[in-house]
Amino acid sequence: MKHVCVVLANGFEEIEGLTVVDLLRRADIQVTTASISNDKQVTGSHGIGVLADALFGEVDFTEIDMLVLPGGMPGTKNLQAHEGLTATIKTMSEQGKEIAAICAAPSVLGSLCLLKGKKACCYPGFEDKLEGAKVTYDPVAATDQIITSRGMGTAIPFALALIERLDGKEKADHIAKSIIYNV
Repeated sequence: MKHVCVVLANGFEEIEGLTVVDLLRRADIQVTTASISNDKQVTGSHGIGVLADALFGEVDFTEIDMLVLPGGMPGTKNLQAHEGLTATIKTMSEQGKEIAAICAAPSVLGSLCLLKGKKACCYPGFEDKLEGAKVTYDPVAATDQIITSRGMGTAIPFALALIERLDGKEKADHIAKSIIYNV
């Protein structure tokens, strides 16, 4: 079974983080939410409190197949500032593991030089932070082991793209149909 870690920072965009968790779990993909603060209680950018499954330091990233970064502000800035997270992203990239980011969070990948020559998208106004990327305005961009998406309104196609990458198109189509998405 594939194992995904969705990293939650105070100020994360709730829809982007929780849509991914919800749809991946509907697809029977193991998901761990990890807080990068010193508390499992994380507050989203719109004041919604979420209890993470674990603290970042408690997660064994050797067991993780995909890392997901929700956007939002100041959540994205908090992700960028977490040295343990940026080191983990680099290591996972070097290992060829899947990394996904939505909204402003692809800027974290850009700052780590992981998007050079790759198709990527982000929230409008963050394009210059996708250093070296082939910027697209598609709802979702999937290249090699990196998947990016534009924002809250693209959270469902983003989550479905993650399911497709991890468990195939048939499973992603099944989940889309079960939630009455684009039927």
